[in-house]
Order: sequence, then structure tokens, then C-alpha cells
Amino acid sequence: MFDLHVKKAVRVIEAGGVIAYPTEAVWGVGCDPDNQDACLALLQIKQRPVEKGMILVAATVAQFAYLLAPLPRTQQQQLQQAWANQATTGPVTFLVPDTDQQVPWWVKGSHDAVALRVSLHPRVRDLCQALGAPLVSTSANIAGAAPATSRLMVEKTLGRQLDYVLPGALGGATRPSQIIDLNSGRVIRTG
Repeated sequence: MFDLHVKKAVRVIEAGGVIAYPTEAVWGVGCDPDNQDACLALLQIKQRPVEKGMILVAATVAQFAYLLAPLPRTQQQQLQQAWANQATTGPVTFLVPDTDQQVPWWVKGSHDAVALRVSLHPRVRDLCQALGAPLVSTSANIAGAAPATSRLMVEKTLGRQLDYVLPGALGGATRPSQIIDLNSGRVIRTG
């Protein structure tokens, strides 16, 4: 079902590694969100403070069921509708309250909410489906620098520090995902 590259990426993630992979608009780096050592290694590679937090990306809304269950039904429907319409509207990430404190501090940073995105990118979806869980996703770059838009850029800036680079092409988006605060509706980052 999954190609050899995706299977290798999953083995690396399960072993605590940090990988790079193509997303909708830029290359991303990720790891197992439940593995503190892997997440802190990823943050060190990016030179990103843990307080800023990171996005969790999934293949389906169902992979976030444990985080969405405490939300009011109207908010659950809003998320499902927004993620279902991404082919038209572009990728969207929501800041969702972590009311039951289910997401580790090294993923959320200093925030009470967690950033969640359901991806339409086939490589990201395959990764999350093969892993059977969401994945940490943040841009493949040193904090403050432009995100990598090619595998060559990833390998030049981060390559030696990564455990694997999943081959593939970027999706058709021209900008990273829009980020919206679910409770307030405020747009944190335009997409």
C-alpha cells in the first residue's frame, strides 16, 4: 500500500528520528509528537524555541478525534468543513484548545492551544496513515530564514542533521497554510 520511501520514513520516525518531507507549499520537518527527545532534537536543528510550539498534521479528521471530542459540536463541524474544502480554499491550520491537556508541552510550547492541520498532500497523508497517528510538522528551515521550497534547499541547510529526507514534490499551494484561532476566529497567519 505504501511505497518503500514512506515505509522507511515511518521506521525512522518510530525509531525517534527527524525527517524532512514535501508539503502543500514548502518542505517540512517532522517527528513523532509523543517522543520528547525527537521533538527537542527537531527544535534544536531548526534553532526554534520550544515556547513557540509546532503544528500537528494528520491524514484525516479522525486522527484528531481525541483532541476534537471535548469541543462543542459546532466547532467540530466548522473544522471538518474547513478541512474538507481545502482543495478550493488552500491549506488551513487551526489553533484548537487542548482542554484535556493531551498534547505534550514540547509540541504546544507556551500555548494552551495546539495547532492542527489535516493535509491534502499525498506524501503527508501517506506518512500519517502509515504511522497511524499525527506527525509534528514545521517548515524545513532555520528559524527566521525562508522555508525550503526544494529538496536541494533542505539538504543544503539541514541535510546532515536529518535522519531521512522523503522524496517527493511540493503541492500546488504558493504559501504555507493559513492559521486561524478556532475560538476567536482571528487569522494568525494568512495563507
